[in-house]
Parts: sequence; C-alpha cells; structure tokens
Amino acid sequence: MEYFNIALKLIVGLSLLNVWLIQNKKPTKWRGGNAQTLNEEFSVYGLNTTMLYVVGFFKVGCSLTLLASIYWIELEYYSALVLAVLLTGSIIMHIKISDPLFKSFPAALFLVLCLVIALV
Repeated sequence: MEYFNIALKLIVGLSLLNVWLIQNKKPTKWRGGNAQTLNEEFSVYGLNTTMLYVVGFFKVGCSLTLLASIYWIELEYYSALVLAVLLTGSIIMHIKISDPLFKSFPAALFLVLCLVIALV
C-alpha cells in the first residue's frame, strides 16, 4: 500500500507541476473555453492575473509539499486536502462557463486521487 500511495503522490505532484510550470503557455484540449494559455484560461473564467498567481502559488506549493510528503508523511494530509479544494474550484470554473464535461476530467481525476491520498 505504501508504494501505491507514493505512486499517487508522484502522479498528482508531477502532473500539476507540469501544467503550471512547463505547459502553462501551451494550448491543450483541457483548457477552459477556447483558451490557449493558463492566463487566457483564467480570463475566460472571469478571474484576473492576481488570482492566477495566487492559485498557481498554492498549486505549485502544495504539489511540491505533496512530493515532499513521500519522506515527511506529516505533510501528506494537508497538501492533498488543499489541492482537493483547489481542484474542486477548477471543476466549478469549468461548469460555470459551460465547458464540455471532458474538460473537467483531469481536475476530477486528480481530485479523486488527492482524496484517496488524504483519507486512506
């Protein structure tokens, strides 16, 4: 079970870091509306650049903390829980702008994985 938990942390942590640090200026089929970048996606949601930086700070920080929790288990619960809250917000934003359901899939998948990490 320990290796399964580590695998989940690696999947979630590295995937979110990829989205926010590497793919942030690249188009993907998962972006809200017709946005091509994260900045455009936040504009589509009606959120300003400050919110982009606040959300980004927490997602990157909690992703790093989740990865650190592989060694320091006491970090696991809170980092996974904060990420779960942020991912719930992502799903709500997709619903708010009437995105097709498939665009919420990554956020929903990572939400479930974060809840498994936090609660199991």
